[in-house]
Amino acid sequence: MSEAPDAPRAPEGKPPVETPPVVTPPVVTPVRAVIAVCLIAPFVAMLWVGSYAKVDPAFIGIPFFYWYQMLWVFISTALTMVAYKLWNRDQRARKSQKEGASA
Repeated sequence: MSEAPDAPRAPEGKPPVETPPVVTPPVVTPVRAVIAVCLIAPFVAMLWVGSYAKVDPAFIGIPFFYWYQMLWVFISTALTMVAYKLWNRDQRARKSQKEGASA
């Protein structure tokens, strides 16, 4: 069979030219695992109702059931902000790595 017309050909008497393999960063990284934990933790905390379905300890007269959920509103906000910052940093690093590899 003949070679494809777009395949690189080496000049006569010279070895074929090898192109370096394209290196892509891994999709699952430790930073992305931390991002996932930050985003999943509030869901797990709120869906595990048995862990906070009680009255005591009360906080300034508010039953535990209510103030625990309100506390998670603030915790979720903080975790989402952390995930957002980590994601932006990861994307900037990937973009600069990609630009550095192509330059």
